[in-house]
Amino acid sequence: MRIRCWGSRGSIPVSGKNYNKYGGDTTCLEIRTKSDDIVIVDAGTGIRRLGNFLINENRFRYHFIFTHAHWDHLMGFPFFKPLFLTQTELIMHRCPFDSEFVATILNKIMSPPYFPLQLKDVEASIRYLKACPQSFAIGSMTVTPIPLSHPNAGSGYKFEEDGKTFIFLTDNELGYVHPQGLAYADYCRQVKGADLLIHDAEYTPDEYQETREWGHSCYTDTNRLALEAGVKRLGLFHLNQDRSDSEVDEIVLQCQKAGKGGNLDVFAVGSDMVFDL
Repeated sequence: MRIRCWGSRGSIPVSGKNYNKYGGDTTCLEIRTKSDDIVIVDAGTGIRRLGNFLINENRFRYHFIFTHAHWDHLMGFPFFKPLFLTQTELIMHRCPFDSEFVATILNKIMSPPYFPLQLKDVEASIRYLKACPQSFAIGSMTVTPIPLSHPNAGSGYKFEEDGKTFIFLTDNELGYVHPQGLAYADYCRQVKGADLLIHDAEYTPDEYQETREWGHSCYTDTNRLALEAGVKRLGLFHLNQDRSDSEVDEIVLQCQKAGKGGNLDVFAVGSDMVFDL
């Protein structure tokens, strides 16, 4: 599988010279499977650039999976240009909750007074498939939901194909168990031996003293999880909106020092990064 990041910033998009390296768009990932399916995870502001890219490629059939419904993971959806093309087919997997959740949320964000057009006005064909909470297949790839420890709940995902494992756990608090979330030891078992783990690492230890229970992890907890679980590569994600490139680099350096002598490859995830598994 090939994973491309279109946005890794947390909470709100940012711009300016301090954010050139890692980018300022909010959460959006694209996964290409061996069976040539296109899977889009979350619709933060990064999905705008992804939409333009897909149109240029003449690709118009996509699977959508959402982690949860907080604004920074949805706000780019109305600006996804393929929505307004008749040849587009959107396959919406009913995650993270097996109900009318996805359709309800998308209808809300595309309705007055929040947006001038409604979801019923788009030209694309939209289908909703039952998927969560059990594992399901998208072509050659298996997708397994993992509960997030986050306010209002949500789901991360394990993606498996050809013996390789990618786990995505954004907006996941390792230091506090929210309703429907898992304990630290359970997350350790879930990510054990993953080829690539991309995990929330929004706060520093000092910041976390003031932000505990907000639904995001201290980078030291995230790094410890990856080390204890024998993860091969760790991508720090949901980068704080006020964190400059140089400050992110310092966090990466601290994580690398903590794991010195081990086999963990740790880095911060930035826009346009590509990972091949």
